[in-house]
Amino acid sequence: MTIPIRERNSFIELNARERAQSVIDQGTFRELLGPFEKMESPHLEAQGIVPQSDDGVIIGRGTIEGHSAVVVSIEGAFLGGGIGEVSGAKIAGVLELAIQDNLNGIPTRAVLLLETGGVRLQEGNYGLLAIAEMHAAIVALRRYQPVVCVIAGMIGCFGGMSIAAGLCSTVMMTRQGRLQLNGPEVIEQEAGILEWDSRDRPLIWQTVGGEQRYETGMTDFLIEDDSEDIFLSIRSVYRSDIHHNLRSAQVESYLARLALIDTEQTIQPKSLRKLWDKSTLHTDDSDIQTLKALWQQPNPETSISRGRTWFQALTGYQEPLQNGAPTVLCADSIIGDERVRYIAVVPNRNNRFYRARSGEVGLDEGWTIAHYVRQAMEEDKDGQRRTIVAIIDVPSQAYGYREEMLGIYLACAAAADAYASARLAGHTVIAFMVGNAISGAFLAHGLQANRLVALNDPGVSVQVMSKKSAARVTKRSIEELEATAQKIPAAAYDIESFATLGALHSLTSGINADQPTSTDIVKVRQHLLMDAISASRKSSPDLSSRLLSGEAKINRAASIAVRLKLAEQWI
Repeated sequence: MTIPIRERNSFIELNARERAQSVIDQGTFRELLGPFEKMESPHLEAQGIVPQSDDGVIIGRGTIEGHSAVVVSIEGAFLGGGIGEVSGAKIAGVLELAIQDNLNGIPTRAVLLLETGGVRLQEGNYGLLAIAEMHAAIVALRRYQPVVCVIAGMIGCFGGMSIAAGLCSTVMMTRQGRLQLNGPEVIEQEAGILEWDSRDRPLIWQTVGGEQRYETGMTDFLIEDDSEDIFLSIRSVYRSDIHHNLRSAQVESYLARLALIDTEQTIQPKSLRKLWDKSTLHTDDSDIQTLKALWQQPNPETSISRGRTWFQALTGYQEPLQNGAPTVLCADSIIGDERVRYIAVVPNRNNRFYRARSGEVGLDEGWTIAHYVRQAMEEDKDGQRRTIVAIIDVPSQAYGYREEMLGIYLACAAAADAYASARLAGHTVIAFMVGNAISGAFLAHGLQANRLVALNDPGVSVQVMSKKSAARVTKRSIEELEATAQKIPAAAYDIESFATLGALHSLTSGINADQPTSTDIVKVRQHLLMDAISASRKSSPDLSSRLLSGEAKINRAASIAVRLKLAEQWI
């Protein structure tokens, strides 16, 4: 007897709108802010780029198994699925509305269909802020309903959106999908072709493709490129408890896994599968003790950095805690009656991961930040929550082959998750920007704070990527990028341009950023930080304050308009 084989319907071959329709219950799909609304990016035409009327993001409203649901589908064919101001506001906005539904007793589910290269470089910091707001919304929403992520297309999921995937309750991938923080071309630009040859396509899929991510426990489902299989897999999540085991919160388990890595040896994808078999995600105290011993040998070199300088100044030169990576400084102190935990990432030329020796946020750094933040949450759960101050001086995340194979996207997600969870648990989180605040490193360490405060100094900068890498990805010269920055503040690197976007609580001049005086230290402690702490406690614990400032009403008007229009169409 021959059993007929069902004809498969390729999910990859569908456009973004068709994908969203295929996930929602039949007959219930309704598009929000569709193309006829003409909510286009206001920043592309001036750069010679034709905008798209839905800005490359489809929002589908309907039901999944009869329950209220929203589906976000990114069109990879438009600017590589890059996230700009409008597209980012659409995604963050609908997740925020889903949170309100759940608060109002209407269980609303969310599914993210991610086909994206991350931040749209032509819109720079607009995309960076929008993705941080997305991260905050995912962490808040998954307390009520699973947030499901599907990575199925040939573009994959990169940049800050890979961190978003790492924050989701459940992740499913096809073999064709890829999940990594830094694209191979960017790694090649930043670290050289010997670190990663972007032309070696088989190696890329073997390292960060869906099958490898599944076999090493970084995704929950390995699905076929078939619309019905994806339809059924999404529904199975809501019938199970798989989504309760949040990967980005499994700090000790992943620290134990990192302890198994010999950084003196070349790691191959197949050998990592055996070492990190998906069925063996557990905490082993002996492995963690091994990792702590590795961190202490050899002793770290105390390179000077602004992060280290300000950590020492604000903590009164206390010895930092010794139960994490030596590149993450952590100590508790007092400001008036306030207990404060300070956390900074600093350089170490002896870092066991050589791509993270100049102050980058790498694997050990991301998971250690998460460890220190969650430690404070656990210690304070029955008492007064201490304030957490993230001192920001991070040149970027680490660019490396090992980092991508071992899931640096997830290490950054763990740090972002910890800060966001602490904020929602009642801890005030302040980001104090004293140096560079670049890309995924800033998303992991700083952008989940209640308030951002910065020194007005030429050495303080914010952006998505180095100019050289941005030029390569966008196929423009550095001179062209700098000309764009003159027209669009979000494309600039300086802190004054970033301040015009309205996300900063304060920008303080007259402080010596490199060699702070005793007067400078008192000013920062007693005025700058205390003012930010006080303001945070008077407002909502989410990130909505970033859209309430006068600067935001002018320079992030599109972000506000998108949210207002979505709210009108939501019911």
